Amino acid sequence: MTLRQYLILMSIGTLICWGTWAFILFTLDPSSAGFWGIIFFYASLFLALVGTFSVIVFLLRRLIIKNDEVIFRHVKRTFRQSVILSALIIFALFLLQQRLLTWWNSILLVVLFIVLEAMVFANRRFSNQDYVGQLKK
Repeated sequence: MTLRQYLILMSIGTLICWGTWAFILFTLDPSSAGFWGIIFFYASLFLALVGTFSVIVFLLRRLIIKNDEVIFRHVKRTFRQSVILSALIIFALFLLQQRLLTWWNSILLVVLFIVLEAMVFANRRFSNQDYVGQLKK
């Protein structure tokens, strides 16, 4: 799959997820939706946020980094970070729905997700110098 195909498919999927989320938002009554209504609401919002963050952040990185060889490596990182940020937002919304979100819970939640990203970053296979060395070969 080329980078162009990835961006087109991700954008189309994101638009479908936003449409699904809007449909759920305007047609479901939260008090009578039950378990599955809430699950579909959060799942469609999560997927829509992942797609939106992934495409927008990737395009911003592409504007900043002009080297096409290096920019393709940012797809995986951008997608991972968009999943983490979307999960943070969904979890915060769920806590808000349950009336459990406080300022100190919010700080703990943000710290938890920063630690998660740091652990993933620390366990990567290559350092930045290894990536640069591979590109020069």
